[in-house]
Amino acid sequence: MIDLHTHTTASDGRCTPAELVARAQAAGVTVLGVTDHDTVAGCDAAGAACVAAGIGFVAGIEITAVREEADLHILGYFIDSSAPPLLAFLARQRQQRIERVRRMIAKLADLGIPLDADTILRRAVANPGVAIGRPWIARALVASGHVTTTSEAFSSWLGRGRPAFVAREGATAADVIAHIHDAGGIVSMAHPGVTGRDAWIPDLVAAGLDAIEVYHMDHDEAATERYRAVAERYGLAISGGSDFHGDESHGAPQPGSVSLPKEEYERLRRSPAIKNLEFGIKNS
Repeated sequence: MIDLHTHTTASDGRCTPAELVARAQAAGVTVLGVTDHDTVAGCDAAGAACVAAGIGFVAGIEITAVREEADLHILGYFIDSSAPPLLAFLARQRQQRIERVRRMIAKLADLGIPLDADTILRRAVANPGVAIGRPWIARALVASGHVTTTSEAFSSWLGRGRPAFVAREGATAADVIAHIHDAGGIVSMAHPGVTGRDAWIPDLVAAGLDAIEVYHMDHDEAATERYRAVAERYGLAISGGSDFHGDESHGAPQPGSVSLPKEEYERLRRSPAIKNLEFGIKNS
């Protein structure tokens, strides 16, 4: 069972790296990729826990690019998570996240929903390696009784087109792809069926896209087959995983609930884009 798309408390996941690995081990995962949003802060701890548990570990990242005010999530695998240029770039991404969250909290206050911004932001401010995002506001809305679930927080207030939404500012997809390649990694487009921007795929391929996420919790059988055909058309490798976060606003019940076939994983490992496999993989 190979799950290359999971999140920890370093971004918007609910499990610490050690807790994530424990859940992955219990579920029978044999190779685990940690892909926190705009941060690699959970990679070292997750990698060490995987080695102790006898699970293969892939150092990964999920970086948010912006095009036409829309988010485009780009996965990186087998990266050197200590590469200084990558770390500097991710620090800028996280600062933009903090600023966006502040603006959304201010909008909620104007709408008569006051939240304590300092409390919401405290962990990200105290630990600059942590990436904050809208789920943190959603959880504060639940805790303060304004909504009953984080899903309701998004559908009522925080989602695109809702009253407190603020469009993201960030890097272009080409910039993100270049940073992942410079860190020795392979680049995959995350959950294209969720993003709904198939028309952008040729531009991403031209910019250096190596793979596409075919297997994902939100891809039904038709979507899986469609993106498998897209991968074949453009000569792309295939990635996949559960997108596990550990909360009810994301559908994956546990790590490994979506698994990448072993032959596709081996194809990823053989990609010529990977500069040094030892940087991004342990024990697999």
